Amino acid sequence: MDHFPTNWGRPRNDAFDAYGTYPIAQRPYNGPTTDAFSEGIQHTQQPIVTGTSVLAIKYKDGIMMSADNLASYGSLARFKDIQRLHPVGTNTVIGAGGDMSDFQYIQGLLDELMVEEFTQQDGHSLGPNEIHEYLSHVMYSRRSKMNPLWNSLIVGGFKDGKRFLSYVDLLGTTYSASTLATGYGSYIAQPLLRKAVEGNEDVITEDEAVRILEQSMKVLFYRDARSLNKYQIAKITADGVSVSESRSADTHWSFAEGIRGYGAQTQ
Repeated sequence: MDHFPTNWGRPRNDAFDAYGTYPIAQRPYNGPTTDAFSEGIQHTQQPIVTGTSVLAIKYKDGIMMSADNLASYGSLARFKDIQRLHPVGTNTVIGAGGDMSDFQYIQGLLDELMVEEFTQQDGHSLGPNEIHEYLSHVMYSRRSKMNPLWNSLIVGGFKDGKRFLSYVDLLGTTYSASTLATGYGSYIAQPLLRKAVEGNEDVITEDEAVRILEQSMKVLFYRDARSLNKYQIAKITADGVSVSESRSADTHWSFAEGIRGYGAQTQ
């Protein structure tokens, strides 16, 4: 219904159909042709569907990373089969926390980059160092436009006999270490990883690395309300990249009985 009195009555302009006599698909539009705010509402103001921690460590044979399969819609555990460890090429894996739609956009950028590199056929391939450098420029560029990609990324890889492990976030901040974590894991799991790994990077075996990450993922499941007891582990070595099927850790909640304010009360 047209609520503007100046438009009431039989219109003189046949291009304007105030009474809706045209089919909807053919109905002329009498409003403004452009929205004055269309450019101002395109930027993501906050992440919506998010992933939590990604953990990564160096060990004797390469790099190992882990991340759970949960994407939360606010506090709702909405999607429980999301893979947040993404192989790039034959010797690199990126793990992402933060907004999952932005991560999908980054995956698209990286896929295009790898296709372009492949079509060059020059005998060279992008390694983890180059991919991390590319992502750091992308993240800083978007941040400078006040339209950041709301992600914390860990890039791990193994090329030419060298291990690579580095971090980049939505501000374009980058750093490297022998243990890295994003999200809540940077507070809860990072101390555990540092204690187990730092100084032992060249002696930790693959089985020990798996055990360290499994223990840290279990602690995160106990403590992080946005985590899930279903996770994957990625391994990057001289033999290439492998991402495991989803697995879960044995958890025990009997200790909650003795916590005051939860379960049975003893006092």
